[in-house]
Amino acid sequence: MTMREQIVLTAKLALPAILAQLSSIMMQYIDASMVGRLGADQSASVGLMSSSLWLFWGVCSMITMGFSVQVAHEIGAKRYDRARSVLRQGITSSFIAGTVIALIGLGIAPFLPEWLGGDASITHNATMYFSVFIVALPVLTMNYLAGGMLRCAGNMKVPSLLNVMMCLLDVVFNFMLIFPARELHICQYSFTMPGAGLGVLGAALGTVAAECVTATVMMYYLCRRQRGLTIGLRLSAAFRPTRAVLHKAVRIALPMTAEHAVFCGAQIMITIIVAPLGVVAIAANAFAVTAESLCYMPGFGIGDAATTLTGQSFGAGRMDLVKRFGYITVAMGMLIMTVMGAVMYVAAPVMMDIMTPVAAISELGSEVLRIEAWAEPMYAAAIVSYGTFVGVGDTLLPAIMNFGSIWLVRIPVAAVLAPTAGLRGVWIAMCVELIFRGAIFLWRLASGRWYRNAKKSASAMAEAEISDSFPEEDLE
Repeated sequence: MTMREQIVLTAKLALPAILAQLSSIMMQYIDASMVGRLGADQSASVGLMSSSLWLFWGVCSMITMGFSVQVAHEIGAKRYDRARSVLRQGITSSFIAGTVIALIGLGIAPFLPEWLGGDASITHNATMYFSVFIVALPVLTMNYLAGGMLRCAGNMKVPSLLNVMMCLLDVVFNFMLIFPARELHICQYSFTMPGAGLGVLGAALGTVAAECVTATVMMYYLCRRQRGLTIGLRLSAAFRPTRAVLHKAVRIALPMTAEHAVFCGAQIMITIIVAPLGVVAIAANAFAVTAESLCYMPGFGIGDAATTLTGQSFGAGRMDLVKRFGYITVAMGMLIMTVMGAVMYVAAPVMMDIMTPVAAISELGSEVLRIEAWAEPMYAAAIVSYGTFVGVGDTLLPAIMNFGSIWLVRIPVAAVLAPTAGLRGVWIAMCVELIFRGAIFLWRLASGRWYRNAKKSASAMAEAEISDSFPEEDLE
């Protein structure tokens, strides 16, 4: 492939992935905007639980990546029977894992808001909001698995379109569940808009309903329509996890899962640091995080493309392409997120005004967004480099790098600055840490050690005899 062909292929894969991530964030943006109309207390109850929900969602998502990366390798090597075997085992393992994690979440749900330092006025709504999402976690895990499998198979369009559908469904369900029934007047016509008036609970139910519908459609497409991965859905021994596949999934996913747990643990610690600053600070922090995600989610989309490109190149034994795609995707991510950071700096007040009518929350949120805008290029470097490393199964050291950056830089600096600088100090700490993290990921990418490790791993895979580790193909 010429350099131009590589760039075009990267763009073709990255654009749908960016749109998928963007639609997901738009859904959160819509939720935040609708809940923001209910008042500061309701906004704070949602914001208090956001970091904890990211922890549970992310752990389930990382578990599914242990199987998705294997599928990328098998498809890259054109071993479609093995790819289908990994898919079957991934469905069983991921559903069981999602169920166990959901039970853990339900067990701590009544106590979590108080542990996070939430005021008594918001703990009830916070518990309800958290519990609804946790109950649906097994289904949401299937959504993560299906989306990851499709992307690693090179299909970015279907997950993107289905995520857009999920966004639209979320708007409809939220309108019906958050607000009470009301009269609408359009031109000379009047009609009653149905509504349950459930407030914060309705926001959770609406989002979960949209995600469950999307998960059903995406799993159907993956198992019955995706070329190379079509499988029969009747239960059989082929769905039973094997030691070889589970071992490789754990080796890939465990560092990622631990890294994400540590990252979200840091976010929870930030929430604990912010909680004493008051309801306005909690709400402004939550809304600013949602607004900023519009800027950095394109980076995660390009990171998904990087995982697919390097993973399939690795599986095909094209180590030259692994290295080139790593550099191309990182450069593309940094360029796009630099532009997005500039847009966020200029549009910060507008972004916050959309989400909340409370002037104090909007003003504080705008200030911290402008602080964070300076870190976006280096944040892109960290996100996309991480996706590149994941594609070749190199996850342990990047996870340690994320761990060290967050806990040794962000948390200490935030704890020192928060008492005197308030929420602004917390976001200054975040900006400093993201710049540091991007620098160390760029250093590792440029050092080439990840590439040399991948070459050694590819040689070992070529020499190993693993055919007896997979069950015979189910011909249904």
